[in-house]
Formats: sequence, C-alpha cells, structure tokens
Amino acid sequence: MNESTTTTTVTDRPVEPVQTHTTVVERRSGGGSGLMMAILLLILVVGGFFAWQFLQQGEVRTDAVAGAANEVGNAAQKVGDAAQDAAQKVGE
Repeated sequence: MNESTTTTTVTDRPVEPVQTHTTVVERRSGGGSGLMMAILLLILVVGGFFAWQFLQQGEVRTDAVAGAANEVGNAAQKVGDAAQDAAQKVGE
C-alpha cells in the first residue's frame, strides 16, 4: 500500500498579492531646433562669405572700368587738343 502525506498550512494573515512596479521613462527631445539653428547659421556664414567675395570682385571690376574710362578720356583729350592745334595751323 502506498502511504501519502498531505500537509496543509493555515496562517492567521492573508496572503498578500504580489506587488508590481512599472517605471515609465520619457525622453524629451528638443525637436531638433538647436540643430536647425546651427545649420541655418552655417548657411548664413557661408553665404555671407561668398557675397563678400562677389562684392570685392565687383569693386575691382569697377575700379578697372573707371581706370579704363579715364585712359580713354585722356586719349580723347589729346586727340581734341591735336585737332585744335591742326585747325589753328591751317588757319594761319
């Protein structure tokens, strides 16, 4: 024959439910606005550099054109003086 033993434990306090704990971690992001501002600033600086270079070249071109116009004006003055001298010699 098989003998089996069963043990039952009775306590005065009720069995407490198992407590669970949930931790929620929220990551806040700036939405990338700082990165966008940095990219915008970089674009403005690079654009400003190229604009400055373009303006400097424009000033050089303006100076060159003004110098050439001055030389043409001087040459025209000489031609005009020569024509007056020739006209005076013919009239004498």
